[in-house]
Amino acid sequence: MALHLQTEISKLKNKLLMLSSMVEANLSKAVLAVLNTDHDLAKKVIQLDEDIDMLEIEVEEECLKILALHQPVAIDLRFVISALKINNDLERIGDLTSNIAHRSMHMTKDNIGDKPFDFEDMSMKARQMLKKAINALINMDASLAHEVCRDDDELDQMNRATFKNTRNKIKENPEMVEYYLNWRSISKHLERIGDYATNISEDIIYMIEGVIIRHSYGEIESDSTPQQ
Repeated sequence: MALHLQTEISKLKNKLLMLSSMVEANLSKAVLAVLNTDHDLAKKVIQLDEDIDMLEIEVEEECLKILALHQPVAIDLRFVISALKINNDLERIGDLTSNIAHRSMHMTKDNIGDKPFDFEDMSMKARQMLKKAINALINMDASLAHEVCRDDDELDQMNRATFKNTRNKIKENPEMVEYYLNWRSISKHLERIGDYATNISEDIIYMIEGVIIRHSYGEIESDSTPQQ
């Protein structure tokens, strides 16, 4: 029974990693679609999201089958529970990636103004966070997962700055309100991708360390700081 359980868990992990790879690749395509105003690539991103949705369902079914048939305990149970939550977060990142592609299709090369934020920098940060979270999952690396949680503050600051910049740009160029609102939406989607990468990292920490840090990461960091 134990050997069969480990075989099923290994199969589950492989599917989860496949989903992670698909989501990461699609996000990279969405970023390129925005940078190059490539509507064909944006359409491909939206189409690929259907494949992500189908695989997400498969992973969920695998998790439920393991729970029902094998009743895992200890670290095996933590892995399956975490896999369920990570699976859902990856699917949501896929949806946000599709949303970015939709926003890019509303932009044309003939209607381009100043970006209200550094898209290259912010998109790189979001992609790095997702990549780190996936690597933490592959390598079962809690320290890398903690790093993702710390990175989230920087991405949040970028998004807040975007809101202020977008508001100012619209005041200066009210005729381009739709253009700037598209950028504002893209910024918010990138910020949410960072949030989901953080959620994944928190679940990885729970999987490895058995500690729930959700809603309290800042307090944990503060408590671990040496007294002067």
